Amino acid sequence: MSQASSNSGRGAVRVAAGILLSRILGLGREMALASYLGTSSASAAFRVALRIPNFLQNLFGEGVLSASFIPVYSKLLAEGKKEQADQVAGAVFGLLSLAVSVLVLVGLLATPVFLELLAPGFQGETRALTLRLLQITFPGTGFLVMSAWCLGVLNSHRRFFLSYAAPVAWNLGIIAALVWMGPTASQSELAVDVAVGHVVGSFLQFAVQVPTVWRVLGAFRPSLAIALEPVQQVLRTFGPVVVGRGVVQLSAWIDMNYATRLSDRAVAVLGYAQTLALLPVSLFGMSVSVAELPEMSGELGTPEEVAAKIRARMEGGIERIAFFVVPSSCAFILVGDVVGAILFQHGRFGPADARYLWYLLVGSAVGLVASTIGRLYSSAFYALKDTKTPLYFAVARVALTAVLAYESAVVLPPRLGIPTEIGAVGITATTGLAAWIEFLLLRRALTRRIGAIDSRGGRLAVLWASAVVAGALALGVKLWLTGRFGAGAGIGTQWVGDYLQAPAWNVYAAGAAVLLPFGAVYFALTALFRVPQSLAIWRRAGKLLGRG
Repeated sequence: MSQASSNSGRGAVRVAAGILLSRILGLGREMALASYLGTSSASAAFRVALRIPNFLQNLFGEGVLSASFIPVYSKLLAEGKKEQADQVAGAVFGLLSLAVSVLVLVGLLATPVFLELLAPGFQGETRALTLRLLQITFPGTGFLVMSAWCLGVLNSHRRFFLSYAAPVAWNLGIIAALVWMGPTASQSELAVDVAVGHVVGSFLQFAVQVPTVWRVLGAFRPSLAIALEPVQQVLRTFGPVVVGRGVVQLSAWIDMNYATRLSDRAVAVLGYAQTLALLPVSLFGMSVSVAELPEMSGELGTPEEVAAKIRARMEGGIERIAFFVVPSSCAFILVGDVVGAILFQHGRFGPADARYLWYLLVGSAVGLVASTIGRLYSSAFYALKDTKTPLYFAVARVALTAVLAYESAVVLPPRLGIPTEIGAVGITATTGLAAWIEFLLLRRALTRRIGAIDSRGGRLAVLWASAVVAGALALGVKLWLTGRFGAGAGIGTQWVGDYLQAPAWNVYAAGAAVLLPFGAVYFALTALFRVPQSLAIWRRAGKLLGRG
């Protein structure tokens, strides 16, 4: 293994560790939200109130800076131009601060307009509460965007862990509000308290990164120096990436718009489903993509040599991503109700809600592999200073999703005579279908640019076969437990009858009985077929047991 590959591998581990820590707290946040707010109207209002500030955060934050700022900044550092790199960092900080300040001010003044665009289905008290929450949450957007600037600097200096662990502070702000006020406050009052916790947590997420950023930058001076050539290069790519990220976020906006037309419960459960579906994307897709971006951006040599190095990185990255995402997809499809029950079934979130969540997870699983590996392909284009190609494909994906999701979520359920809420499955499933189309377009375009990338088709077949066998065993255990202890509650309808019901048993005991064999069989089969990632895990486990 080359030194560069080893470095990127360690970087991916650090990113994954940081993301794992923040996602654990994120799951804790969602569990607390489920316990205290459940699938109520207040929960739906809070979801929408977070969506608009998050839209601006993602528009000007991590994704945009990863594509425009990190490649330029990393290149300067690789070439030993430290002083010029510091000037670029200061200029991007100043320009970003100015832009975000204006956007937050406009957002506070235009919240009724945003609400009408995002949640046209909200009426009465739900609409009034959402408007109030929006006015509270908007100021936190500025801190989150500047936190993403810190992430860009730290990643370029290979300081991966802190930047991806920093959201722990944001999650703690929300969890603290829920635990402190949850037992006594009304649903509406608690939603307001949680919105305040969001703002406090946003500030802390930015603040915990500042000392380390200050140390690695050295001669840092905020400025608006747009005349510098590297800054102009950042700005030239910034525009297309902002549009591209805007298009991607528009997809999430459309999903929320359609969900508000179904029910408040659909909005709330869609939020829980998206959190779970994003977990493997973040842990495995983002960790690899983030670690590889500065490495690919810093590759030096002839165009042919750079292309060969990027191909090698892509091939290794695809293998690492697929090893974990493939079984995640199978678990969502076959035993997603058990997964949802373990995490959320307590307090105001009941068995019927866990089963409804499973339906949405099945839809999310459709495009899980494509959307996760697609992140790595987008990073390759960004490393090549090409931000327009991912933009074009993102536009195509969102346009397709907008049409298909409306038909499947809003129009189709009444025609088929099925519960309106089931339309939310159409939202997650069509998003996954469109993700596959975008992935195929990205792969084709990148192949033309740098040559064919070995997708390790045989290895992927082994992963899918192992995951399906493990999933079938887990499903069999679930059905046996259901026959032994009886079925849990459905979603309140007889839409699917009594088939595949989760067992009416202690959710944690059922979860252990179903999921532990799933994981054990998957890792055993992949080790049997000599999959490198599995063998590495078994070796590490053996070393730990030997030390014990």
